[in-house]
Amino acid sequence: MKITNFDDLKISDEIKRALEIMKFSSPTEVQAQTIPSAFNQQDLVVKSQTGSGKTAAFGIPICEMIEWEERKPQALILTPTRELAAQVREDITNIGRFKRIKALALYGKEPFSKQKEELKQKTHVVVGTPGRVADHLERETLVLDQIKYLIIDETDEMLNMGFIDDVEKIIQQLPDNRVTMVFSATLPEDVEALCHKYMKEPVHIEIEATEGTKNIIEHRLIDVREEGKVALLKDVTIVENPDSCIIFCNTKDHVDQVFEELSDSNYPCEKLHGGLEQEDRFAVMNGFRNGDFRYLIATDVAARGIDVDNVTLIINYDVPMERESYVHRTGRTGRAGNKGKAITFATAGERKYVKAIEKYIGYEIPSLEMPSQSEVMSSKDAFEEKMSGRRIVKNNKTARINKDIMKLHFTGGKKKKLRPVDFVGTIAKIPGVTAEDIGIITIQDTLTYVDILNGKGSVVLQAMENTPIKGKKLKVSKAIK
Repeated sequence: MKITNFDDLKISDEIKRALEIMKFSSPTEVQAQTIPSAFNQQDLVVKSQTGSGKTAAFGIPICEMIEWEERKPQALILTPTRELAAQVREDITNIGRFKRIKALALYGKEPFSKQKEELKQKTHVVVGTPGRVADHLERETLVLDQIKYLIIDETDEMLNMGFIDDVEKIIQQLPDNRVTMVFSATLPEDVEALCHKYMKEPVHIEIEATEGTKNIIEHRLIDVREEGKVALLKDVTIVENPDSCIIFCNTKDHVDQVFEELSDSNYPCEKLHGGLEQEDRFAVMNGFRNGDFRYLIATDVAARGIDVDNVTLIINYDVPMERESYVHRTGRTGRAGNKGKAITFATAGERKYVKAIEKYIGYEIPSLEMPSQSEVMSSKDAFEEKMSGRRIVKNNKTARINKDIMKLHFTGGKKKKLRPVDFVGTIAKIPGVTAEDIGIITIQDTLTYVDILNGKGSVVLQAMENTPIKGKKLKVSKAIK
């Protein structure tokens, strides 16, 4: 049977509701092929290009199959970078929002003690980088004996970044009767080897980059001398006048240089590379996602987790030295069915990398002439007009799904012997409010957070100002975060 809508996949109403709010109208090809096999508890090896909807392909079945009552994590998702871990955690939370699925991200450069405390809460899904997950296992702050699903996301990148030992160490501590799913844009030999070693008769799903998919992204190549790159970059951005654009460089130094040049020319831009503090990296990512600026200058490591539907232009300021990186970089545009463009600047010394990329992707990248000065001049007014306006964000999924949700903060928790059932029992007695309106409850030692769904937050906030819980009077307020 050909799957054309989410009803064909026998998905619960709660998840269908979340997908509807996030504007997932029908399953992408990778979702249509993957979800039924995942429901059948089969091990999967999925090769599919970046931006094809892989996260929902494993997120939907995981959120469906989780046993809500179980306190220990039941799904472990490994990702190569902190940004991607944060993005996947957000996606899982959005998909499982109305089933009250609690997902937690574990990654470095964030206080270990904070994550340790969060792991004491009921947690359904853990998303993490291999290093930090291995760290928690070593210190026995993460328990994996209830894991039923292991997902390794962007597996090729995981191995490129040297995480193979940590990944194997983690796999060896998981229950044998789990389901394992591997997702990758490319399938090099070492990924295949890992699959054969740790998977049981996996189903192979390969979503070909069809001619139609290639046509979604227009690939172009411009020959340039190193010293002419900055001037070319400015000319190309004026003529192309993108809604939003990511400019990729091979090194932190190049990112810094390009950022300085564009900032001095009043481009609304930010930079992203491994040399920035983690907090700053997240702030830049969120700013780009929210439309605070139009141009992002980044290294490859930062490309993971950039899930923005309307990036209209990718510029490879430097040709990537790894051919797989070309696929990952250009996959940041042409997402969610939108058209995109990828322009690569190539110096004479970078030609050998271009040849390797063309051989790898299976077609020659067509050449493009440098923009003429008359083209640049005639495009300038429209460019400056767009630069002065704020970028319109077409699909901020999280903002939409959180629109009718209010997080309440109560001044009482475990030390007052309070449990989720106490909050549910009290809140559900408020006139016009039912248990269905109560989302994720997080109880810490001295405070509790409760998500109130369906636009009922103000009603609950007002009622709870004078209502005790388990005989205890707690202060209640709208949570800041």
